[in-house]
Amino acid sequence: MVKKVVLYGVIGVLVYLQMIESPQDKNKFEQIYLKYRSFMFQIAYKILKNQQDAEDAVHNAFLSIAKNISKISIIDCPKTRSFLVIITERKSIDILRDRNKHVSEELIEDKVGITYSDSYEHDLSWCIGQLPPRYRELIVLKYSQGYSTREVSEILGISFDAASKLDQRAKKRLDKLCRKEGIL
Repeated sequence: MVKKVVLYGVIGVLVYLQMIESPQDKNKFEQIYLKYRSFMFQIAYKILKNQQDAEDAVHNAFLSIAKNISKISIIDCPKTRSFLVIITERKSIDILRDRNKHVSEELIEDKVGITYSDSYEHDLSWCIGQLPPRYRELIVLKYSQGYSTREVSEILGISFDAASKLDQRAKKRLDKLCRKEGIL
């Protein structure tokens, strides 16, 4: 079993590396793959509760990472880690959505995803952590990490119009939550 996993990992990395042109980006991708693949699998498995589906989600996430490798500047930082969490969540939710086509997208968006810990006092960070995963992901990508709406739409795999509408809804929900908590 160990040989099979190692072989699959080597083949996977070779496929991903073929998508990347720059030697520096290839090196960066290899480091990300080695450092975060287990972490990403845990996220996917927590959502999908199925090993094969989780492996597929991680594979799809690495395909997206390979396409966006130039946007990652530092490998071991919170920004990169949250970017990888969001991509892995999105790919896992896509698989879950395909598996459960009869479940509405709104329902999935509100209930699936990795929850933040309540280690913050009641401040803006705490409120962002309380948002549904889809809203939280958009807020983090756009306002914390600085991606444009177009880039967010590509990362989340949705249309530009859907990303714009999601942005409006996320800000409205965050505003409501902040007012309720007395932050605004």
